[in-house]
Amino acid sequence: MLWFARDLAVLHERRIVGRGGSIDTDPAAVHEIERRRTELVMAVDDWVTRSVPQHRLGATLHTETVGSVIDRLAESSVRAHHALMTLDAHDEMLHGAWHHLAELADAYDDLVRDIVAGRRRLPEW
Repeated sequence: MLWFARDLAVLHERRIVGRGGSIDTDPAAVHEIERRRTELVMAVDDWVTRSVPQHRLGATLHTETVGSVIDRLAESSVRAHHALMTLDAHDEMLHGAWHHLAELADAYDDLVRDIVAGRRRLPEW
């Protein structure tokens, strides 16, 4: 699962921050980044489906798959790290980026805990 998350972060870095200061704006490159992100999200979701028992009765449906949550975490992580490297330590955007990442991480932990406990179920897409 960590390999998928790392690969998603690399793709977000290419899309948002760029490598060597150059963001991929070529339509073919952007399309390839989005295609690969979709594949990775589906790979995470497939792993979760095969590895984590789902409790269907009485469990509240979550609006996103685990793959899409990890994709958002990867994007937020890239944004927070970029802010750390480019903004002043007192900049509100820097603090906001890290606060957003922390909230997503907490929500992910809660989701995993709820899935394992049978309180949440995932969409079947």
